[in-house]
Amino acid sequence: MLWLLLVLIVFIFQTGTILLFEFRKPSKAVAWLFILFCFPLIGFVVYYFVAQDYQKRKVVRKAGSQLFREFRERLWAQTRVIENVEQMHNPHFKHQERLFNQLIRMSENPLTGCNRTRVLTNGEETFEAMLTAMEHAQHHIHVEFYIFRADEIGKKFQEVMIRKAREGVKVRFIVDGVGSYNLPYSFIRTCSEAGVEFHYFLPPFFATLDRRINYRNHRKIVVVDGTIGFVGGINVGDDYLGKYPKVGFWRDTHLQIEGDGVYFLQNVFLSDWKLASKERLMDVNLFPPHNCTGIEEVQILSSGPDQVWDTIQELCFGALTVAKQRIWITTPYFIPDPGIYEALKLAAVSGIDVKIIIPYQSDSKLVHLASLSYVQELLEAGVEFYQYRKGFIHAKVVIVDDLLGSVGTANMDMRSFFYNFELTAVLFATSAIDRLSADFVEDISNSSKIELNVFRRRPRSQKLAEILTRMLSPLL
Repeated sequence: MLWLLLVLIVFIFQTGTILLFEFRKPSKAVAWLFILFCFPLIGFVVYYFVAQDYQKRKVVRKAGSQLFREFRERLWAQTRVIENVEQMHNPHFKHQERLFNQLIRMSENPLTGCNRTRVLTNGEETFEAMLTAMEHAQHHIHVEFYIFRADEIGKKFQEVMIRKAREGVKVRFIVDGVGSYNLPYSFIRTCSEAGVEFHYFLPPFFATLDRRINYRNHRKIVVVDGTIGFVGGINVGDDYLGKYPKVGFWRDTHLQIEGDGVYFLQNVFLSDWKLASKERLMDVNLFPPHNCTGIEEVQILSSGPDQVWDTIQELCFGALTVAKQRIWITTPYFIPDPGIYEALKLAAVSGIDVKIIIPYQSDSKLVHLASLSYVQELLEAGVEFYQYRKGFIHAKVVIVDDLLGSVGTANMDMRSFFYNFELTAVLFATSAIDRLSADFVEDISNSSKIELNVFRRRPRSQKLAEILTRMLSPLL
């Protein structure tokens, strides 16, 4: 009997610890308690090493904010900062003071007014634009990806980085330790020997020992000479060119930016570089005056442990609540937090056109099942779901009325909203929104609509799997 009492005490201690540290996020607490119930001791050990470490989180925030403040005065002097809603060119934004105030107050990055953007559809167009910009670099190339593969396209990037480094261009290269865990050491050594400065963002082994394995840097950034930048959903790998037979055609969206917005892509990279390398870069030439004469408004939003706010989630929630005509979303993983879920449901019930494109085939069976667990309730509220059939859709795009569109690295899921380092560009120019809308309509034509009466008849085994994965969804 004594051993049973000891087991009970240990279990109560483990349960109490999880509830104490996760009470602010009930869904996450439920997920960890479910794991603990299934694997009483192993589950707690995994929780200890994998769950968020808030003490480290504060340190990370402090480091990122300090670097930002050091550059703030210079950036503001060179940037056309939009300070009030009357300065917006988009006529649909004229009476959106509430949303405008949210955007400028929740992020350290301002809403900027001198930009030119280009929506890049799919890997071929994106890689060509990136490599072309890198080939013309004169001062520096900054490259940061979650996944970087040493395959055909990866070697093309390597060749350009090495050649430019030998020409005297400063090349800095970051990859995430989890996302790029299989990047060969020989690939890295070849880059380093040629003068490319390389760092992992939290290598898996050391991140596990330091209890930061859950801090995944999901950002994709390329900045060339501080005047042209790229951000979006595309990593570096042949799969993004549709060369993996198992996945087939890969549909994605990326963005090229020139002008003010590049300064803030650069600032995010420099913060990540400091965290990865411990080196603070203070070279003013990293923020040169630009010659862009565009008038597009752009705001760069970053979120993650280096931010005080869950900025991207709050952008999505705020934008969804002011929608009047349409909410169009493309996401490969759909695991909304309760706020986003309720906002989508209420928007659809009130008659707003809510359309969501998700993959028909996914690269993660567990995440796909978790995504489907949210579909029936939202279908009943009037949300329209479409499954992309041409291949795998990996784009992360949100369009709200003619107010704004966003292109970035964040999926519509809780991991992207609350745990990963993420990055999103918010676009306000009607031309950019129209381009994103045209791509969305094209994607709908390559998708099949999920019909409620058919979806209700899915097998019981699938429904059970959806229930189980939904319980784990905050951790996926």
